[in-house]
Amino acid sequence: MSETNEDLSELNFEDALKRLEDIVRKLESGDVPLDQSIALYSEGEKLRGLCQKRLEAAQAKIEKITLDRDGKPKATVPFDAD
Repeated sequence: MSETNEDLSELNFEDALKRLEDIVRKLESGDVPLDQSIALYSEGEKLRGLCQKRLEAAQAKIEKITLDRDGKPKATVPFDAD
């Protein structure tokens, strides 16, 4: 059930998010014993951190193209630089 840190780090964003959603559903159902709930919560927190890091890395790669007066591309700037 619970994956190791190495296994989690090998997940792509979509698989990590799907696993996190599965964990949330199980925890919200209330049908999971306390010890298992604690383990699931811990795994979910690791997955949340992994997804957050992947999103931040993707956002850092996004660039906005700036145009000169003639409408031609002149440079790129970070997406959120405005």
